[in-house]
Amino acid sequence: MTGAESTVAAPVPLLNAANVLTAVRLALVPVFAVTVVASGMTHAGWRMAACLIFVLASVTDLVDGWIARRWALVTSLGKVADPIADKALTGAALVLLSFYDRLPWWVTVVILARELGITALRFWVIRHGVIAASRGGKIKTALQILAITWYLWPMPAGADAVGPWIMGAAVLVTVGTGFDYVAQALRLRRPAR
Repeated sequence: MTGAESTVAAPVPLLNAANVLTAVRLALVPVFAVTVVASGMTHAGWRMAACLIFVLASVTDLVDGWIARRWALVTSLGKVADPIADKALTGAALVLLSFYDRLPWWVTVVILARELGITALRFWVIRHGVIAASRGGKIKTALQILAITWYLWPMPAGADAVGPWIMGAAVLVTVGTGFDYVAQALRLRRPAR
C-alpha cells in the first residue's frame, strides 16, 4: 500500500473558525435588532451603531465561507447554520425597516418569500444534487447588503433618495435569481432518460 492510499482524510472539527464566525453572526442578530429598536430609526448615533453591527455581521458571511473553502473546514453544521444566519440577519433588518416605515412591506415580503422558498427548494433537491450559489445570487446578496446599509445609515438629505434605487435593483435581482434557482432545481429533479 502506498502512502497516498493509506492516508485517510481527518474529520473536520465541528468547532472551527468558519463555524465560530457563523455563530458570531447569529449572536449579532439580536444585538443588531436591539440597536435598531433603540434608535427608533430617528437617533443618528444608534442608527450608525446598528449599521456598523449589520455590516460587521455581513462581513462574517464572506469570511466564514472563504475560510471554510480555503482550509477545507466545510461541515454539515456549517452548511445548515450559514444560510440560517444569513436569513436571520437580512430578515431582521428588512422587518425592522418596514416596521419603522422606511421600507414598504411588500419589498420585505417579496425578498423573504424568495429567500425562504429557495432554502426550501435546496432541501427538496438535496438528494439529487446541490444548487450552488450563482454569480447572480452573490450580486443579489451584495445589493441587499448595500441597500440595507444605505437605509440604516443616517444619510444627509438627498443622498437618502438613492436607497430605494439600490433596493429596487436588489428586488429585481432577487426575483430573477429566484427563477433561475427554480429552473436548476427542476433540472436536478428531472428523471434521467
